[in-house]
Amino acid sequence: MNFKKVYGLFVLFAVVLSACSPKIRTPKPETSKPVEKEKPVDKKPVKRFSQASVSLLVPFKLDELNLKTATKADIEKYAMPIDFYQGFRLGLDSAATQGLNFKLNVFDTQDDNAHIAVLYKNERFKQSNLIIGPVFPDGLKFISNYAKENNATIVSPLAASEPAEFNNPNLVSIVNNIGLHGQKIATYIAKNYNPTSTTVVLINPKKTEDEQFAAPIRSYFQANTKFVVQEYASAYTFETKMIKGKAYVVVLTSSDRTFVLPTVEKLFRLKHLPTGGYNINLFGHPNWVKQNYPTDKLQDLNTIISSSYKIDYKSSAVVAFIKKYRYRYGFEPGEYAFKGFDVGYYFGKLLTNYGEEYRDYLVKDKYKGLHNNFSFIHDEKLGYINTSLMLLRFKNFALNLVE
Repeated sequence: MNFKKVYGLFVLFAVVLSACSPKIRTPKPETSKPVEKEKPVDKKPVKRFSQASVSLLVPFKLDELNLKTATKADIEKYAMPIDFYQGFRLGLDSAATQGLNFKLNVFDTQDDNAHIAVLYKNERFKQSNLIIGPVFPDGLKFISNYAKENNATIVSPLAASEPAEFNNPNLVSIVNNIGLHGQKIATYIAKNYNPTSTTVVLINPKKTEDEQFAAPIRSYFQANTKFVVQEYASAYTFETKMIKGKAYVVVLTSSDRTFVLPTVEKLFRLKHLPTGGYNINLFGHPNWVKQNYPTDKLQDLNTIISSSYKIDYKSSAVVAFIKKYRYRYGFEPGEYAFKGFDVGYYFGKLLTNYGEEYRDYLVKDKYKGLHNNFSFIHDEKLGYINTSLMLLRFKNFALNLVE
């Protein structure tokens, strides 16, 4: 990434994106099947914006970066906010082709709540129709009171935290919390396995993060008493209770590589004992998507993990985005550029189509994006929560979509 090219651009600025902005071929919102015609009803006229104001709060912190002494790790840390901003800008550009002008205000929060507090007196910020960020949990907690007092919509674009942590009914949570991942796994197991011949096993070391994943799975099966559920702290304890001829669905709730790696090795050996192995299918933690484990063994165990995102590099929309990003910025888009594009395009379309009432349509407009999908539910206390998740299976040395 050419930081000399971008350094100093992101302290605080505003830009107007007009309806003549260049367009990227974009994924279409999901549509439902045709339904029988109903009697026409009186509809309120849409109160459209003449120009929608969007504020983006990102911790660039570029004043801390010394390009002469920065390590690769230092540069990667600063790449995230720049990548996200640039992808978001392209997403809003594409939404602008639908006919609405956008005023994009970009604020460097410096990952410091004091910088956020200063914005409360900034006229451009106060007039925002939509606020994207802050990106980290501390900032999201800090801005909650402002959001409630001013009925401001706050989009959390990257934090995977539980919405309950923020106490903000106006919060839009993009990233699925770990509890939703657990529910997705449990629902899939219940739908695809026979409870009379399958035992569900949780291997749960019970660290806080492990329990966050395990709890919704346990709760689901406690309500569904047809399945026998067992729970062990390790695969070694599990081995002492195994019965030949039984089918085991094993959910490994940890993402600690020092625990997961030997556990996967142990389960693989149990499946291939010289005297006859056990029937084991494995489900893993969503963080495995970014970790390195022996793919051949995960494939052999028919391993499935849940994920918030997957990029299909054969998709024409993805190819178009990469070309546009490469042309505009001179390098390849990273993961956060794709995230930024989907957020920018989705919310830009909402603002264009529904004007001042756009928040009412969050739960109605589903979206299939370049990187992930949006399907929101609304909770009076927790705000808007994205429930769209996918399941990926290790097969042919790649992660393939299951559902």
